[in-house]
Amino acid sequence: MTSSAEPVRIERDGDVAVVVLDNPPLNLFDPPVFNALENVAAELVALTDPDDPGRARAVLVEARGKVVSGGVDVTFFRDIAEGPEPVRQGADLWTRLLRVAQTIEDLPVPTVFAAHGLTLTAAFELALCCDILLAAEKASFGLVEIVVGLTPSMGGPQRLAERAGPARARELVFTGERYPAEVLERWNVVNRVLPDEGFADAARGYARRVAAGPTLAHAATKQLVITAARNGARAADALVPEVSGPLFASSDLRGAVASFLTEGPGKATYSGR
Repeated sequence: MTSSAEPVRIERDGDVAVVVLDNPPLNLFDPPVFNALENVAAELVALTDPDDPGRARAVLVEARGKVVSGGVDVTFFRDIAEGPEPVRQGADLWTRLLRVAQTIEDLPVPTVFAAHGLTLTAAFELALCCDILLAAEKASFGLVEIVVGLTPSMGGPQRLAERAGPARARELVFTGERYPAEVLERWNVVNRVLPDEGFADAARGYARRVAAGPTLAHAATKQLVITAARNGARAADALVPEVSGPLFASSDLRGAVASFLTEGPGKATYSGR
C-alpha cells in the first residue's frame, strides 16, 4: 500500500479502504498530491477486485487537519500557463485527472466522501465522484476556479448537473461562492449533514455499514443508477438482466433468502461473494 509519508494514502479499517488526504497545512492539491492520487486510484481497483476474497467492500475518503482542502496550489497553474506548451500541458493534466475521477466513480463498491470542513476545487470534484457525500454541519464547499480564470475540469460541473440540475451547477460555478453543507443538502449535492461532534466516527460507521451489505448487489445498483442518470430509465431497464440476473448465483443472496425464511428479515450477514 501507499507509504504513510504520501500526501494521499490508503489505510484499512476492516472491510473499508480509507483514502486519507494529508498534505498539511491546507491539504492543497499540487503535483505530488495528484501523482499520489493516481497511484491510490490504481490501488483501489486492485483492492476492490471482486475475485479477491479479502477485497475491500467499501471506500471512504477523508482528510486530516482543520480543512478538507483549500484547493489547488495556484503556482502549479502558473507553471503550466507560463510553460512552453500551455495548451497541451493543460489538456494533459485534465486527461489525467478525469481518468482518476472516472476510476473512483467506476469502483464496484460503495464510495463515501467525508467532508468535515472547507472543501474546495479538486477536493470537491473528488467528492462528487463518490456515491455518498457526508458533510459535517460546519463544512462548506466551492468550485472557485473563476478566481484564476478557470472552469472546474476534474468533472465537477457535469457531476453537479447530475446531482442538482444544470441551473444549480451553472450558478455554483459562475459565482465561485462557498456554499454551506445545509444548502447543498437541499440541492441534493450533499447526501447527509451530520453533527460536527463525532463526525469522523459517524462517517466511519456509515462506511462500515455499507461495507457490511451485499457487495455484489451494491455494484449492480451503482451500474443501474449511473446508467439511468446518463441515458434514461429505459437504458437502465435494458441493463437489469445483465447485472441483476447473476445475483441469484451469489452466496450472499442464497444465504440472505435462507435467513429470511428461517429467522425473518434483517438477520442476514453478507460476505461480499
